[in-house]
Amino acid sequence: MSNNSNSINVPEARKAMEQFKMECANEVGVNLKQGYNGDLTSRQAGSVGGQMVKKMIEAYERSM
Repeated sequence: MSNNSNSINVPEARKAMEQFKMECANEVGVNLKQGYNGDLTSRQAGSVGGQMVKKMIEAYERSM
């Protein structure tokens, strides 16, 4: 069994999550490409992840 915490729990959501990640990267000015993005700095990768979390929290709060 894989211990990868980055796995998608709902396989059908993979495409939507990739699109969401690209949108968030664009919003914070990080140029992501399809596939491997190992050339990103930790700061760039963190800003994309942070933007994703921020937007997910906002969506949850709106649904309350």
